[in-house]
Amino acid sequence: MNDRRLFWVAAAVLALMLAWRWDHRAIDHPPGVLVPQSPVQQAAGGSVFAHDDFILTRRATFEIRARVLGTERYRLGREADLSPLDLALGWGPMSDSAVLDQLSISQSGRWYHLRWPSAAPLAEQAIMGHSGNMHMVPATSYEAGILKKLRPGQVVSIKGYLVDVDTEDGWYWRTSLSRDDVGGGACEIVYVESVMVEG
Repeated sequence: MNDRRLFWVAAAVLALMLAWRWDHRAIDHPPGVLVPQSPVQQAAGGSVFAHDDFILTRRATFEIRARVLGTERYRLGREADLSPLDLALGWGPMSDSAVLDQLSISQSGRWYHLRWPSAAPLAEQAIMGHSGNMHMVPATSYEAGILKKLRPGQVVSIKGYLVDVDTEDGWYWRTSLSRDDVGGGACEIVYVESVMVEG
């Protein structure tokens, strides 16, 4: 490859990277609670249905309106075949820029990490009880497309089910049913039947 062609290839790659970063840039908000309401769920009776090669059990209906704190895509592993995206979501005080500006938020390995430089802006119980890392299982390619385009700072409304996951060979994945748990098993597995973005 000659120098001129290499230059244009590098320029094209750089342009694509900049365009991707622009499309996924965070949205800023002034201080104040954006989403006052908490997620709503009700026991769903445990009905079972197939989704691709997975067997899903409806544990609870689930509705959430929340501020997107972060998104993380996954491409490797059995979990990624079912749930290619995690959303870190916040509501109540965890939708307030005055609080979030004092926190460092990251996601990796299907976990959600929060750090603060010195004193926490809220009690740790309030921070964890008003935010969560949720594994998204889009019902169709339509929901998948919307979820992939979400940006930190947007307010999103999601309706569906909290589900447990099994396969015929014995592999399984279990959802949390509580907003107050932490550590392993504390993430919700959300089967997404409806998703709307507000801003």
